[in-house]
Amino acid sequence: MACRNLEKTKAAAHAVGMSPDRYSILHLDLASLDSVRQFVQAFRDTGRSLDALVCNAAVYLPLLKEPLRSADGYELSVATNHLGHFLLCNLMLEDLKNSPSPKPRLVILGTVTANPKELGGKIPIPAPPDLGDLQGFEQGFKAPVAMINGKPFKSGKAYKDSKLCNMLTMRELHRRYHDETGIVFSALYPGCVATTALFRNHYSLFQTIFPWFQKNITGGYVSEELAGDRLAMVVADPQYNISGVYWSWGNRQKEGRKSFVQEVSDEASNDDKAVKMWDLSTKLVGMA
Repeated sequence: MACRNLEKTKAAAHAVGMSPDRYSILHLDLASLDSVRQFVQAFRDTGRSLDALVCNAAVYLPLLKEPLRSADGYELSVATNHLGHFLLCNLMLEDLKNSPSPKPRLVILGTVTANPKELGGKIPIPAPPDLGDLQGFEQGFKAPVAMINGKPFKSGKAYKDSKLCNMLTMRELHRRYHDETGIVFSALYPGCVATTALFRNHYSLFQTIFPWFQKNITGGYVSEELAGDRLAMVVADPQYNISGVYWSWGNRQKEGRKSFVQEVSDEASNDDKAVKMWDLSTKLVGMA
């Protein structure tokens, strides 16, 4: 497991009954590009092969009025959720190519809020995802710039924009590398995991009401355990050996709910924007 807080990781593993001899932990802070590079080297030093890479880190800071910055000077949620993952995926492509698995996989966690083609993504609060022409990335994405489209900072929108970049990254990885490598690139939205610590920076009242609302009104709630089961299927089940797709279980959960390939937004399916996002991200993470 690649984790930022090793002690919390050990405690979490213990809480679910994982024996210490069945897992290992390596430090990784996705908000630091240096940490990403150090992690990749540390992983390679273990001599292990890589069958699957799951990109799951997320920062959501909805109450901020002014942006926080990563160690590299970028707005923190985009730095963590997109740029850190972007560098990690690119650096570990070689490890996945060399995997003994016939179908190595790279999986990125998505969100309904970044996809206006889904019901939950149609809610324009605080604003819908919109990368514009990536003017903020073109300007170097450092202070005073804090949004990918170069407009004034909106913390909740920064999260949505970063997750939109995740979808563009997955699709562009597929376009560039699937045929050559056989790696399966995909994303998923497992349902609304309303009790996750992702919301720890929101109002305490929201943290109480939101899970109740998802369980009793929208029907979108899934437990962390069920979300984990669904992620495990996308990582390991042969039926998910389809590259370039976004898996979903829908906005309303029912017993025995089956997955399907979710349509992505017009912006997430824009190949020209994906290429431009890729090229600018490559520069921002120091790969160009």
